[in-house]
Amino acid sequence: MIRALACAVLLMALAAGARAESDPVRDAKRAAQALDLAALALQQADKARDRIAALTQTVQAYEAGLSALRDGMRRAIIREQALQNDLNARRADIARLTGVMQTMQRSPESLLLLHPSGPLGTARSGMLLADIAPALQQQADVLARDLNELAVLRTLQQSAVDTVAQGLHGAQAARIALAQAVSDRRDLPRRFTADPDAMRTLLESTDTLEGFAAGLAGLNRETTSDLPLFEARHGVLPLPVQGTVLRRFDEADAAGIRRPGLLIAARPLALVTTPAPATIRYRGPLLDYGNVMILEPAGDYLLVLAGMDRVYGEAGQVLPAGAPVGLMGGKDPKIEAFLADPAEGGGTDRTETLYMELRQGGTPIDPASWFGLNKE
Repeated sequence: MIRALACAVLLMALAAGARAESDPVRDAKRAAQALDLAALALQQADKARDRIAALTQTVQAYEAGLSALRDGMRRAIIREQALQNDLNARRADIARLTGVMQTMQRSPESLLLLHPSGPLGTARSGMLLADIAPALQQQADVLARDLNELAVLRTLQQSAVDTVAQGLHGAQAARIALAQAVSDRRDLPRRFTADPDAMRTLLESTDTLEGFAAGLAGLNRETTSDLPLFEARHGVLPLPVQGTVLRRFDEADAAGIRRPGLLIAARPLALVTTPAPATIRYRGPLLDYGNVMILEPAGDYLLVLAGMDRVYGEAGQVLPAGAPVGLMGGKDPKIEAFLADPAEGGGTDRTETLYMELRQGGTPIDPASWFGLNKE
């Protein structure tokens, strides 16, 4: 049931953001419905057989719903501004149209048809009126439609405040419940028990991520004998966090620094999950990368995820695909900040960055083809 609800939320959120030209009002309402379903999923998570999986899907559903709502509101504000600008530009024409329509409404039709030049003039004025009336009505219909749409957009923005408040609160409650469930979990299989002394020695003796990963590869080599075939997932791996790729493999940043991995922009407190079944080889702070999670999805591969605020799990545990491994940093925006000037767009709310490397045989490889990014 939880999985079905979470899938429904994700499908609704994806549908809401599928096309930039889609109706922002409909999409914002669909996103609000998705958040309602996420709240229902959170209520039912305690009854789920796998509570961690249920809560993981619930957190992701909240993230997708809030993202779709923000996008819908952004486009609603853009549409409102366009309508308002158009109405302002047509102000004089609208005033004349309103005046004519009011005059026609107040005056009897027989009086409008009378003409001082006699029957011929009256006939001509009748023909002219017959031609003008439909055109005036068409302009009036367009004006009424625009004014009605403007009212709907403004009502939508007013109601969004409560929807956002409930969504942000629900997402935080789901994260807290997930963190507790992960902490309480005792049923994960283990490949090995970490050696604290060996890990401490490795940490003290290396000053690069590459050196640490190489040293880590030499520890506990018996870890991955019966994990599902990782190579079979080539091209279909999901990104570990909902976000946008900022920099690709070996792409220079503004300072000219190149890194052999992907940099992914994510929203504050976004959930990070493992793209494939994997053994935790290391978790914790590392050099200047912040909190790091190093996963081993197959005997010759390491997946490095760096830059999280919190990490879950213990070295040696075997995680299923989609299991939570951490949260990004930052804070949930206040309601005003969530809705403030969303017309800017451009992913300005994705303030956190996750760094991801994929290594094979100790050598970094481009993750793009593994995660289907070359199809973009």
